[in-house]
Amino acid sequence: MENFLEKAQSRSIEAQKKTAERNSAMAEYQSEAKARAIKTAKLRELRLAKDEADRAAEALKPVEPKKKRVARAAK
Repeated sequence: MENFLEKAQSRSIEAQKKTAERNSAMAEYQSEAKARAIKTAKLRELRLAKDEADRAAEALKPVEPKKKRVARAAK
């Protein structure tokens, strides 16, 4: 009977260890996912701000008239 109880305890301990490892891995994964989402949002904000600044700079730039092509005389 003791052997049976020892095996049951051993299985229980192993199950607890696996559960703890699984929870730890899930917490790490969620932490990394949150950090990635924050970084992505920050980079997106920076990109949009740069695009807006580029558009504003382009709007302030004077428009140069396009040069017209001179027609060549036919031989």
